[in-house]
Amino acid sequence: MSGRRDFLKTLAAGGLLVAVGPGAAADASQVQAPGWVRIAPDGAVTILSNTSEIGQGTGTAIAQMLADELDLDWKTIRVEMAPVEKQFINAGWGEYATYGSGGVARQYKELRKAGAQARAMLVAAAAAEWNVPAAECDTQAGAVLHAASSRKLPYAKLVQQAAMQPVPADPPLMPKERWRHMGKDVARLDLPAKTDGSAIFGIDVKVPGMLYAAIVQCPHFGGKLQSVDPKPALARRGVKQVVQLPDAVAVVADSYWRAQQAVNALKPEWDLSSASKQTSAAYIAMLREAVQKDGDLIIPRAKKAEQVQGDYDAAAAKGSLALDRTYAAPLLAHATMEPMNGTARVKDGKAELWLPTQAQQTAQASVAKALGIAPEAVTIHTTLSGGGFGRRIEADFAVQAALIAKEAGVPVKLLWSREEDMRHGYHRPAVVQRLRAHTDSTGAMTAIRVDWACDSIFNYSRFGADKAAAKPFDRSPIGMPLTQYYTIPAWLGRVTTIEAGVPLGYWRSVASSQNVFASESFIDELALLAKADPFDYRRKMVKPGGRELRLLDTLEAKSGWRTPAPAGRKRGMAFTHANGSYIGQVVELSVDGGSRVKLHKVTTVIDCGTAVNPRNVRGQVEGGNIFALTAAFYGEITVKEGAVEQSNFTDYRLLPLAETPAIDVTVIDSTEAPGGVGEEAVGPLAPAVANALFAATGKRVVELPLSKAGFQLG
Repeated sequence: MSGRRDFLKTLAAGGLLVAVGPGAAADASQVQAPGWVRIAPDGAVTILSNTSEIGQGTGTAIAQMLADELDLDWKTIRVEMAPVEKQFINAGWGEYATYGSGGVARQYKELRKAGAQARAMLVAAAAAEWNVPAAECDTQAGAVLHAASSRKLPYAKLVQQAAMQPVPADPPLMPKERWRHMGKDVARLDLPAKTDGSAIFGIDVKVPGMLYAAIVQCPHFGGKLQSVDPKPALARRGVKQVVQLPDAVAVVADSYWRAQQAVNALKPEWDLSSASKQTSAAYIAMLREAVQKDGDLIIPRAKKAEQVQGDYDAAAAKGSLALDRTYAAPLLAHATMEPMNGTARVKDGKAELWLPTQAQQTAQASVAKALGIAPEAVTIHTTLSGGGFGRRIEADFAVQAALIAKEAGVPVKLLWSREEDMRHGYHRPAVVQRLRAHTDSTGAMTAIRVDWACDSIFNYSRFGADKAAAKPFDRSPIGMPLTQYYTIPAWLGRVTTIEAGVPLGYWRSVASSQNVFASESFIDELALLAKADPFDYRRKMVKPGGRELRLLDTLEAKSGWRTPAPAGRKRGMAFTHANGSYIGQVVELSVDGGSRVKLHKVTTVIDCGTAVNPRNVRGQVEGGNIFALTAAFYGEITVKEGAVEQSNFTDYRLLPLAETPAIDVTVIDSTEAPGGVGEEAVGPLAPAVANALFAATGKRVVELPLSKAGFQLG
């Protein structure tokens, strides 16, 4: 939290407002203060983003917010990554990192305020120049105007004087009627370079004098490198060095191809004495057994264990047990299109890295610790990433690149093969959940109990830095209780933590992907028992007149729920709340006699509060739908004796274009504070499919992927 406090102090002091100098790009001759915006003498504007570009386009949204508050001309703007410094941390997270759908939602107010402060200071500078009251001045498209005298000064001529002005503590924000960028379908600023091939991803980085490294890691988690004969690699053309790491061996060569072929020629011996012995089927069986017993009680704040248990018991006694279901979800890989990679230069007690990372400060601290130097001696340059989904929160590949570069004595680009990437991820936890509902004579719910069995993400992610927070259990695989968006008289949850034996990490939507599958499948079945329409049943469980109800009403209308589906097709729905947003989906599908599923349409409605860039919101929701469909039908990582069995996209399938349904996305117009959009579509998609499959076949799916129940896309 100290980082967040420092950020707020800097903001209050005006240190984040505007940088001045002779050029749009920062260079050795530029005079600048730390700031979100640089304005060049020719009027070109560079807006800094602290959110890694992993395909979600948040940098454009940040530019839209600052552009409106500063009243800038969009044609003059470009975006680049901010340096990894305290003043650029995400205020909501208290660190420089990209996760939790927080790039916009967690710093909307702070960034808008920073822009408003800068605009006020520019106006004050112009007013001083003209010797008129600031209240008589206004701005338009990068200039200050004084209508009474028809005078106009571009910002580029005012930045130095503006930097000397006092910082207003609470300047008025630009009213919505004057927004020219926010709320508009502005084209993403990162797309032209991605289209013409000039964009630099981690895999594209080139540093003078750079060599390349390929790596093979112990296939069994927890295993160590015992020994390796380097001669088969060193005998190959272009190979410079073989580097041994505690649990891996790397080859450094003058090209990646030569490094990879050379590392493939090695036959390392592994010490498996402390390696995982876990196997997937046995692990899921342990989880299933665990949910039949009492785990650690989830105790809400301001309550005691006795009160939680007593309230539940009393509420349950007012009804009878109506439904008892157990759901299971497997380990999943992130499967980013760009494998893990990093380029490092280590020299004179300092390290410089070029990384496609989501967690810059984590990488900085982890590399510093591995090299035995201060974090301030580690410089992180953030590149574009070919997908993240939470995998690039981890710093394993950054540490490896730094250690190899230190050993090699020259800059080194480390690139994992696809096989290494698939077998050495930080996986979405496997989870088994048991849900029990008590209902009264009308079918209304009186109490729900949820029992979870899983392992803790905290035990593995970021090298276990948050491990202490996992006691008595880690809430991150558990997620949000149903009571956050449904009115339930009594809710009780218990958690049993069982070691997975494989690294676990944050996977797109984190807990929602497995938990909403269970809860929304369960709620749908309760609606069936009550002989109620799924929408109507849920309406009785949400706040009258609230955002949840508006979402359900809009989704019902947009999906045509009340009109008969075309012959042979059935529909299913699901709904949830996550990261400040409400989202629901209706899936329309058909199933042939051989359990081949044809997806016809997915209708999605999202209330994400203020949509800074609606087109980008729609794009993220579409991508989330496809990501979730892949997981629902195909997604499963299996482990045998502590080693991942999958190796590539041949045995870890992704949803192809031919199997992708039509996707219709509606973004509800709202003035609420922004919520998340990048992860939110993932959670409700699988239960919407499962509920539609039940409508089509009468078969209730309680385990993912759907292929386990015999369903295949076709």
